[in-house]
Amino acid sequence: MSGKLSVVATPIGNLEDITLRALRILKEADFVACEDTRNTRKLLAHFDIHTPAVSDSKVLGLLAQDKHVALVSDAGTPNVSDPGGELVSCAREAGAKVETIPGASALAAAVSIAGLKAPSFTFYAFLPQKKGRESLFKEIAMSDRASIFYESPHRILKALESLKKAAPTRRVGLYRELTKIYEEALIGTPEELLQILETQPVKQKGEFVVIVEAL
Repeated sequence: MSGKLSVVATPIGNLEDITLRALRILKEADFVACEDTRNTRKLLAHFDIHTPAVSDSKVLGLLAQDKHVALVSDAGTPNVSDPGGELVSCAREAGAKVETIPGASALAAAVSIAGLKAPSFTFYAFLPQKKGRESLFKEIAMSDRASIFYESPHRILKALESLKKAAPTRRVGLYRELTKIYEEALIGTPEELLQILETQPVKQKGEFVVIVEAL
């Protein structure tokens, strides 16, 4: 196999997040492989890119045909909190060339503006919705390192309730709608953040990066 896989970071909010190199690769590739072709086609259309968008399930077959495939996620850097890592592993094992086209990442963006002690951290991506969730909060409370995870607007209050029980005095940062028009950072104890979100429900909207400060 002599195909080429370019792992391309795309905007996490503001369309200007994208790099010049990413735009070039998306134009040069034979195909753009993605999670949701509808989302990716909107991005491509915005930048007047006409490369065909296909499901990421077709990547290995295209690489076997010696094609150049650009792999993207719906937002941010592929394989950070999505299942594409296995795909990259399979592509390497099959002999394809794999390259990274770095760019926007909600994880790196939040750490850069955290304002919290996070010299080293554990990244949990999205926590499980049920099984093992509470045990992870206990693990986070016992850790000397900072802990970082993603959370949806539907579960952010539950996450703060769990942190209130497990680590009531630890400072927590909520980084919401990163690089979008309503980008916001909220920092406080779990109880303080709960009060803010409960009294101002509009602040529950959007995707969150949650950082629990290091001890």
